[in-house]
Amino acid sequence: MNQSTANTLIPAIRSIQYKRLFIPLCLLSLLMSDVLRPIIIQSLSDAFLQVTVFVAATLGIYYFLLDKFPQLDLSYVREKSPHLEVPVAAILGALPGCGGAIIVVTQFTKKQASFGSVVAVLTATMGDAAFLLLATRPLEGAIILIMGIIVGIVSGIIVNAIHPADYLQPSNVKENNVHQPHSSPNAQRLNRTFWRVWMIPSLCIGILLAFQYDFDELAVQLSEYIAYFGAIGALFVVFSWALSSKGENYQQFAAEDAPNIPYSKFNKIMQDTHFVTTWVVVAFVVYEVIMTVFAIDLGAWFIHYGFLAPLIGLLIGLLPGCGPQILVTTLYINGIIPFSALAANAISNDGDALFPAIALAPKAAVVATLYSAIPALIVGYGVYWLG
Repeated sequence: MNQSTANTLIPAIRSIQYKRLFIPLCLLSLLMSDVLRPIIIQSLSDAFLQVTVFVAATLGIYYFLLDKFPQLDLSYVREKSPHLEVPVAAILGALPGCGGAIIVVTQFTKKQASFGSVVAVLTATMGDAAFLLLATRPLEGAIILIMGIIVGIVSGIIVNAIHPADYLQPSNVKENNVHQPHSSPNAQRLNRTFWRVWMIPSLCIGILLAFQYDFDELAVQLSEYIAYFGAIGALFVVFSWALSSKGENYQQFAAEDAPNIPYSKFNKIMQDTHFVTTWVVVAFVVYEVIMTVFAIDLGAWFIHYGFLAPLIGLLIGLLPGCGPQILVTTLYINGIIPFSALAANAISNDGDALFPAIALAPKAAVVATLYSAIPALIVGYGVYWLG
């Protein structure tokens, strides 16, 4: 590339309004390669038919139950039964997604929750990665959630014994400007139409794939057509996510979008599904490209250097947002990293709750994150040595 071309291209890239488009445009460029095209199509299809449809179904059940059983008011629990504050905070954190953790962090900044409850909720939460794990590996998902609750309760009680309840509470809290998505009504209608048309056949195919059904026995090359069907679904979802926000900073890439106004449960399910799918697609594609182009077997690498797996999972967990954590969970589901790395990541990661914590109480956010890393290290290497 000569200097004049670079001088033209770099400003053009910087001027792109929707920075999130970088991901789907990279996928399209990879599809241009004759060598990589079959791999990318299969990766997109696997992500959509083996993960996305089950995440969407799990989200639907979750939000339905959430309506039936509203979240507990932690300030009321603290006033009436202070000994239950930390356990309730840990349970809120263990709820799939980041809603429970964000509630506790917000109540802490309003002096309605103790610092120990913040540590408990951030230790227990797995964020949106919990949806992915529960949808694909429900037994391991349940184990991780229970482990998070137990470790969160113990951590919160110890922290409250060491520090006063108002430790690092901010004195003056400014309202956090929550990032709102930019989906137009037309885009929302298009998304709803897509899911109404695509969901039922995709879920049926996904269930059959889970039971290792051979579609070629039904019709010649049917598996190939199904791969294209799944790939189209994945590309639609990724483009929809990319166009729902300008993606101007790290938070808008790594965190789920705030609900559209006016709020719609169906729209929220679509938003969360699109976010999880995008990061799963990134994980699937990056892994397959590395395997093909560089001939690096990550699974074999972790077998030989397994003692580093919990530490790597922990360090990734310290990154704010659910995106990086979804990558770790995806690697575990595909048998690339061990359970010890997943356990360390699940306990150390704070999901999207770290963003409002950093904005509203930065000192508390840093200290609570560091505190959550200690049990993550213990549990991660405990699982590693026991395994």
